[in-house]
Amino acid sequence: MTHPSLAIPGAVSVTRAGSQPSCPGPAEWFSGTVRVDPLFTPLSPAAGSGALVTFEPGARTDWHTHPLGQTLIVTAGCGRVQQWGEAMKEIRPGDVVTIPAGVKHWHGATPTTAMSHIALQEQAQGSAVTWLEKVGDEHYAAMTG
Repeated sequence: MTHPSLAIPGAVSVTRAGSQPSCPGPAEWFSGTVRVDPLFTPLSPAAGSGALVTFEPGARTDWHTHPLGQTLIVTAGCGRVQQWGEAMKEIRPGDVVTIPAGVKHWHGATPTTAMSHIALQEQAQGSAVTWLEKVGDEHYAAMTG
């Protein structure tokens, strides 16, 4: 029998594409239709994790922070990112977005175009993210239009 992850302690491992189920982005953390495809979880002593996140047009995260920051690598479509109190920025495939530790922000698709990115973050004291309030439709429309 072939296992999805060929993990042997102390050895290089391969997690097969498609071996981990996709899941919807929970409504308590996202607005709109979002799909999360896990890529990897922390293996001690490392604390990093990664996921491919796909946002349908108009979908976005809630405002949130990361205790050790976050890196986004845009892989498809056209999206938006905004730091609290700053102007929204457009992001496209190949762009790398660096979000410093503790910075309140959101990211997602444009109103008309889906967007996918790889999200990389590390845990501090067992947590990689603190979720905050929703980015309301009125605020999102003001940012985009």
